[in-house]
Amino acid sequence: MNPLVTQTLSTAQTIIEIAATAAFALSGVIEAARKRLDAVGIAAVAFLAAFGGGTLRDVLLDRRPFFWVANQWYVWALLTLCAAAMLMLRARHFRVTERAMQWPDALGLGLFAASGTQIALDAQMPGLIAVLMGVMTAVFGGVLRDIVCNEIPSAFRDHRPYAVCAFVGGWVVVAIDRMAQMPTLALAVGGLLATVLRLLAIRLDWTLPRWRAE
Repeated sequence: MNPLVTQTLSTAQTIIEIAATAAFALSGVIEAARKRLDAVGIAAVAFLAAFGGGTLRDVLLDRRPFFWVANQWYVWALLTLCAAAMLMLRARHFRVTERAMQWPDALGLGLFAASGTQIALDAQMPGLIAVLMGVMTAVFGGVLRDIVCNEIPSAFRDHRPYAVCAFVGGWVVVAIDRMAQMPTLALAVGGLLATVLRLLAIRLDWTLPRWRAE
């Protein structure tokens, strides 16, 4: 790959991972605040939401050190975000509702799906495996957030497409990367599509088939 393209891709991936990490951290803060956790609990839930999916991806791809260990300023930024968000919530400038959590969650989902897929492609993974890595990056943090907050993960219970949106966005990343060889464009389009699909699913109440017990 052209060194200039590699540098541009690295910059784009970094920007997208920062935005996705911030979005999921914010969703963790909101969910923890809804459960009335203390400051340590809020920071822990935000940490799991922000770094859980990327850590699982790095474990499966055998990437060392983990992305947040290699860039410790991610952790400082997360702690700063938590402090600022808690101050804003205490000042009642923002209503702590489940709906409020869905917006940053959808943004984090789309961006992490695209970034995780592209990182797996860079590691020479086949298309399907790369997409699954993107889905795990996008979904696992939210699953951990909900489990710690004593909730059935929203990815599994609200019947609206969640992992499916990440799956579709991941395939768009693979398709553009393979056909046009424009990985930065693939990141942008795949992330945007997954986010928009999730927001449309929420707004229009799209639902997946559900189990109907007798």
